[in-house]
Amino acid sequence: MHQQIDAATSYLSGFGNHHSTEAEPGALPVGRNSPQQPPLGLYPEQLSGAPFTAPRAEQRRSWLYRVRPSAAHGAFRMVADDAWGAALDVATPNRLRWDPPAPSPDADLIDGLAAVAATGERPTAAGVTALTYHAGRSMDRVFFDADGELLFVPVEGRLTLFTEFGRLEVAPGAIGVVPRGVRFRAELPDGAARGYACENHGAPFRLPELGPIGANGLANPRDFESPAAAYEVGEEPTEVVQKFAGRLWATTLPHSPLDVVAWHGNLAPYRYDLSRFNTINTVSFDHPDPSIFTVLTSPTDTPGTANCDFVIFPPRWMVAEDTFRPPWFHRNIMNEFMGLVLGAYDAKAGGFTPGGASLHACMNAHGPDAATVEAATAAELKPHKIDNTLAFMFETHALLVPTRAAMTSPGLQADYDACWNGIQARFLPKG
Repeated sequence: MHQQIDAATSYLSGFGNHHSTEAEPGALPVGRNSPQQPPLGLYPEQLSGAPFTAPRAEQRRSWLYRVRPSAAHGAFRMVADDAWGAALDVATPNRLRWDPPAPSPDADLIDGLAAVAATGERPTAAGVTALTYHAGRSMDRVFFDADGELLFVPVEGRLTLFTEFGRLEVAPGAIGVVPRGVRFRAELPDGAARGYACENHGAPFRLPELGPIGANGLANPRDFESPAAAYEVGEEPTEVVQKFAGRLWATTLPHSPLDVVAWHGNLAPYRYDLSRFNTINTVSFDHPDPSIFTVLTSPTDTPGTANCDFVIFPPRWMVAEDTFRPPWFHRNIMNEFMGLVLGAYDAKAGGFTPGGASLHACMNAHGPDAATVEAATAAELKPHKIDNTLAFMFETHALLVPTRAAMTSPGLQADYDACWNGIQARFLPKG
């Protein structure tokens, strides 16, 4: 086993902040990013998450001070032509829903990821891939994704992501984000884990603008946490796997690549406890648009149009006058992949369980099922708290196409459309 050394501080607070952290005193140079002779004999290496000439506000990069440079590796060999079963089926306007995937006790996180839908057969500079994961053992190898950043949404079991930047523990009810290209090992302290993941191929996730909400509300920057420096030393062989252009490639190093002793910058993995989200809701009438629940957004060049929004539906008070409180029937230009972390979703009376998923394509109608419509129509309009629930959406302007594996999965619900069958016409014409 590699020896692991951590900094005294476990986490650094603040979204997008420029952090400085070292696991060994004096490892960070003062006033110089890349001196001729770095402290402690370390190698300086810059990790860039944006073009070099990006505006300062868009610039994301960190300096890593490591035992060996990342460039010291042999050739990668292709080990899988279709990473995570991401080969696409045909685009469909039909509404789709899946039961939770079957357990995978022998799979680590890499093997336990399964693509449900994606915006392209091979990753480009935009789009997303929506996945589920079900892992039964910790990784004994190291992974990085060259195709996009990874957002993890655990449902059961903690993920301990030992990254180049340090250790990030992500429990159900929280999310963890690993930037593109950052190497990590996923350990499972609870013995098994399942949940969801979003592979974001576009602009990195950031906090949405607040607009007329003002300075306060939604996710607070101070509640995001990045890991303090931690590293491994040892001379044991370590397999390094990367996802590149939709395929998996691997090489073997004679040491662990998680050997960053110190780092500083504003590009780093982070976690966020979703219970700290400050929900904004109506106190008069009408149900607000789901954009009011946006935690993170990956923008496009078109203002207000997201490459991907990460939206949650957490516990909250419902207080409104003369209004139908569940999400209304709607058709919109966005494509919605929805998952459930905890409890029940307030727009569905059944059939949608934690670990399951649904997919609604742009301009195709969806909304509450028949049982929810009847209950909400007759409900007494008084203050009501939706509790013990947590649902989310990966929402994108690009068309999400289901994968072949998802369309042939035994978990695909053939009768999903039937949940709307009981809705009755109530219109009474005059005369």
